[in-house]
Amino acid sequence: MILETIEKENDIKNVDPQDLNLLAEEIRDFLIHKISVTGGHLGSNLGAVELTMALHLSLNLPKDKIVWDVGHQSYTHKLLTGRRAGFEHLRKYGGMSGFPKRKESECDCFDTGHSSTSVSAGLGLVKARDLRGEDSTIVSVIGDGSLTGGMAYEALNNAARIKSNYIIVLNDNNMSISENVGGMSKYLNNIRTADKYLDIKEGVYNSLMDRKLDPLVERIRRAKSSVKQLVIPGMFFEDMGITYLGPVDGHNINALLKVFREAKRCKSAVIVHVITQKGKGFLPAEKHPARFHGAEPFDVETGLPLKPKTKSNYTDVFSTVMCKLGDRDPDIVAITAAMPDGTGLKRFRNLYPDRFFDVGIAEEHAVTFAAGLAAGGMKPVVAIYSSFLQRAYDQILHDVCIQNLPVVFAIDRAGLVGSDGETHQGIFDLSYLSSIPNMHIMAPKNKWELSDMLKFAIKFGGPIALRYPRGEAYDELKEFRDPIILGKAEWLVKDGQVALLAVGSMVKTAFHVWNALVEKGYGCSIINARFVKPIDTDIIDEAVKDHMLIVTMEENVASGGFGEKVRDYLGSVKSDVKLLNITIPDEYVEHGNVDILRKEVGIDAKTITDKILRGLE
Repeated sequence: MILETIEKENDIKNVDPQDLNLLAEEIRDFLIHKISVTGGHLGSNLGAVELTMALHLSLNLPKDKIVWDVGHQSYTHKLLTGRRAGFEHLRKYGGMSGFPKRKESECDCFDTGHSSTSVSAGLGLVKARDLRGEDSTIVSVIGDGSLTGGMAYEALNNAARIKSNYIIVLNDNNMSISENVGGMSKYLNNIRTADKYLDIKEGVYNSLMDRKLDPLVERIRRAKSSVKQLVIPGMFFEDMGITYLGPVDGHNINALLKVFREAKRCKSAVIVHVITQKGKGFLPAEKHPARFHGAEPFDVETGLPLKPKTKSNYTDVFSTVMCKLGDRDPDIVAITAAMPDGTGLKRFRNLYPDRFFDVGIAEEHAVTFAAGLAAGGMKPVVAIYSSFLQRAYDQILHDVCIQNLPVVFAIDRAGLVGSDGETHQGIFDLSYLSSIPNMHIMAPKNKWELSDMLKFAIKFGGPIALRYPRGEAYDELKEFRDPIILGKAEWLVKDGQVALLAVGSMVKTAFHVWNALVEKGYGCSIINARFVKPIDTDIIDEAVKDHMLIVTMEENVASGGFGEKVRDYLGSVKSDVKLLNITIPDEYVEHGNVDILRKEVGIDAKTITDKILRGLE
């Protein structure tokens, strides 16, 4: 196999040019079979194989640098930099990350994981290069979906001012996580059809360069923007002051090499517009690109998951309740940031298309847009993953909470999410939301409480967040279903010396701890906190009277979390009861199986039980 000859960066340059297409096939076959076992981001990587190969052929890594926006499409880059063996443990605990990591390879120049950051980071690398007098080539690869994020335009605005080479590759597959939306998508669709302009440009340019008429070429280059205006609608990038090249077939290596040679000659920021197909080379991924954005292990022959879902997850429950509430109340509207499938709003969109808004990968806009809807009398529900919502902190504070507007935040993937690692773990939301006045925060113990809390939140009349974890919905404790009252917790078990005060997903863990303590001869109470803000001080006072140890349990970092609030309250009333806070340490948690991660950070049942026993002894 040709792929086996690539042991380190730049080895691809030793491959016979006639064998490059065969290498591309080998890479696709390798990725399909490896990801079918480990899971991972398949569709985006299959679409970027030739693009990545062309970049590695055109550049000299690690001197030259590639910044991958989001980074989920960097698997071929990892293969071409000698990390083939790492795919055996891709996204596993202690194994290779599914995203670029500086500590993993010097060929990964910038850690990524969230969208729309690559142009800013690349521009910073360009300025650092220029200030240090270096001559490296800097390339940022950004998808068309990421161009729906406002940060990308802030960076493009500044990139237009530089007077040295900076290459921005627009990887355009017309498919972010879900279907692209908005004006930029329409604009790119228009560019894709401008074949006549491309044919004319290529022919004229080649003829002039063959005759070494460089001065004439430069004069034509200065004048061509007016011609572009006639042929390609808008020319958004050229109007900003950024040279535009393309579009070019992203699966034609020779065409890519040619356009990259031209791009490297530019003494300014240049956009290379590359057209690719997400999921290319694997029919199930070509037909269902959204399903293979982040794939679980699957059967290579059929593309079907190896472990079909048997029980509903929290996202399913949220989806069902939203559809029912939408039928009853025409003022309810739903907003998501390019994730109608992932957040469970696809069904709501199908039923109530006029009341569903996918704003693209633009969390900041999503929140302020929701604030405007609320100010206009609607009841907006903003469904965004925990780690992505933190991008909109200022908008939550400034545009929603200062005005005390009735916006519901449905925070999916709260807590540890596993294989995507530190950029995706939802372990900070209790802290960053708790710091905001007028914000209220709930966390359900099971699927029925999620339903009750969502109904409560929509009727509440102020800013309120409902956070729930990834994965299978807990379906026990159905007998405990007290009405949801603002700031009120719920007794589940009342017995013994220890009181477990658990938040959301940790209620299930609390029962495992309860069983272990009972086996050791210790009685134990369990309280379902329900609200993280405001906390139920009455139930804490009651627990202090009858228990010698209070244990708070949350799937959030310690700083600013629920346990810290309980500690502050007990200090304010000068209680001498023992308090044990079970939290995730104040650190970033890397990728791996969630059960392994829970043990590593100390929030699994056995570790908690051992800590409690030591405290009692």
